[in-house]
Amino acid sequence: MTPETLFDNISSNLLEYEKPSIYLNEIYEMPIFSQYPFDMLKNIKNTEQSPKHHSEGNVWNHTMLVIDEAAKVKSQSKNQSVFMWAALLHDIGKPSTSRNKKGKITSYDHDKVGARLSKEFLSTFTQDEAFINDVSQLIRYHMHILFVVNNLPFADVKGMKENTDISEVALLGLCDRLGRGNSDISEEKVNIQKFLEKCKRIN
Repeated sequence: MTPETLFDNISSNLLEYEKPSIYLNEIYEMPIFSQYPFDMLKNIKNTEQSPKHHSEGNVWNHTMLVIDEAAKVKSQSKNQSVFMWAALLHDIGKPSTSRNKKGKITSYDHDKVGARLSKEFLSTFTQDEAFINDVSQLIRYHMHILFVVNNLPFADVKGMKENTDISEVALLGLCDRLGRGNSDISEEKVNIQKFLEKCKRIN
C-alpha cells in the first residue's frame, strides 16, 4: 500500500463509517503508519494526558473517541471532509508540547503547533490549499471554547471569526469535550451554547 492509498482510505473511513476508530486502530500496527507523515499521528499514542481531565488515557484513545463522536454529527458540518480531518488531527501538536511537571501534565500551545503540523501533514497528499487551511484553522481555534467560556486571556474571538466559522469550532469542540471518559453531555452542550452566545456579542 502506498502512502497516498492509505490517506485515501483514511479519508473514506472518516466520511463513510459510523466508527472510524475501528479502521484507525486496525492500521496502527502497519509499518507504513510508522512512516512520515503518519508517524506524527501515530506518536500521539505515546503522549499521556491529565487523568483528571482525560480518564480515557493517552491522546490516541482520546482522538479515537473524538472521531467517533464527530462521525455522529458530521452531517451538521458545512464541510464534512474538513470537519472529520480536523477531528482526527486536532491534538497532533500534543506530543511536542506536553510536559509533566511534578505530576501535572500540560500541553500549552498544542492548538497552535497542531495547526502548523496539520498543514505539513495534509500538504504531503493534497495541493488543495483551501482544504488544508480550513482544517488548520479549525485546529488552531479548537481550544477557544474553553478560553471564551472561562474568560481566559488566550481567547482571540476576532481572529477566530476572521479565519474560521465559529459554528464549526463549536461542533468540533463539542466532540472534543465528549471524547473523554468522564464527560457530561448536558454540561458540555451548555458550555457550547455559552461559547456561541459570547462570540456573537464580540465584534
